[in-house]
Amino acid sequence: QVQLVESGGGLVQAGGSLRLSCAASGRPGSYYPVGWFRQAPGKEREFVARISWNGDSTTYADSVKGRFTISRDYAKSTVHLQMNSLKPEDTAVYYCAAQLYNTGSFYFQNNYDYWGQGTQVTVAS
Repeated sequence: QVQLVESGGGLVQAGGSLRLSCAASGRPGSYYPVGWFRQAPGKEREFVARISWNGDSTTYADSVKGRFTISRDYAKSTVHLQMNSLKPEDTAVYYCAAQLYNTGSFYFQNNYDYWGQGTQVTVAS
């Protein structure tokens, strides 16, 4: 069992930055891929970014490439999402998810085993 808790969301002006964190607990010493997704009102949940279990591979949605950076701190069992040059269209609830058992494509939310509760990001124009 893994518990994920997101933090760091808030209200920011367009062009600003936020750093989201996803703290994991429940399986100390276990490493697994982690993804970030987001869901805007009235829209489907969409893939944002993903980092491999050992941190040597990252993938981003085209919409955030060059602006967002995903990283992980093994000592703190935390995955971060640094978001720069934020745009109003980045407004959404952001979720982190862990892929422990499922080996399907990391682009699809159904292939993740554990989810956090989400954190709201609002970008004002």
